[in-house]
Amino acid sequence: MTAGIDTPDRRGRTGLDRAGRDLTGNPRVKVRDVQVLSSHWYVLRNTVFDYQDRHGRWTTHERETHDRGNGATILLYNRERRTVVLIRQFRYPAYVNGHPDGMLLETPGGLLDEDRPEDAVRRETAEETGYVIGELEHVVDAYMSPGSVTEIVHCYAAPVEGEPQIAGAAGLAEEGEDIEVVELPFDRALAMTRDGGITDAKTIMLLQWAALDGPFARA
Repeated sequence: MTAGIDTPDRRGRTGLDRAGRDLTGNPRVKVRDVQVLSSHWYVLRNTVFDYQDRHGRWTTHERETHDRGNGATILLYNRERRTVVLIRQFRYPAYVNGHPDGMLLETPGGLLDEDRPEDAVRRETAEETGYVIGELEHVVDAYMSPGSVTEIVHCYAAPVEGEPQIAGAAGLAEEGEDIEVVELPFDRALAMTRDGGITDAKTIMLLQWAALDGPFARA
């Protein structure tokens, strides 16, 4: 018996080795085998599949995929003050891969956890920044690292005014979150995407959207 396959893993999941076996959207791909390497929290799989190239030749490939679920994020902005609201938190993967201190400036957000993207982003915004947001604007859905990570991030934007409605919001302590809310002039935040001050991909995308097509686009 294997947790996550025959018996529930720590998140109550079974059948994790079935992912991909029923795909029919691309007749040039035939999944042969799926092996679950880890299901500690996220799921790491090794998949063997046959692929037919554009010349009609079939070859066998092997790929590892990291399934952490899908996520949602949001750019909070104050048009009158011409500012954006970001969060700063420690990211160990960035720290171990060359970031000076691992403290990244990002747009707030998180995993969907089986909620709709709109509901998840409202939940995460309240938990991480204290703002209770009204109408959302959907910006884009993006695969952030499609060579190995299955995640789609649903990206939104929304205006905020005044101070946060929920005092002392800084993430969930039981999830190890320690979050600082940072309000920055938009022009400074955009410049930081060029000088290395902001290196988070989803945040860079949303700040560039804000400059090109969003609330701070020039007429």
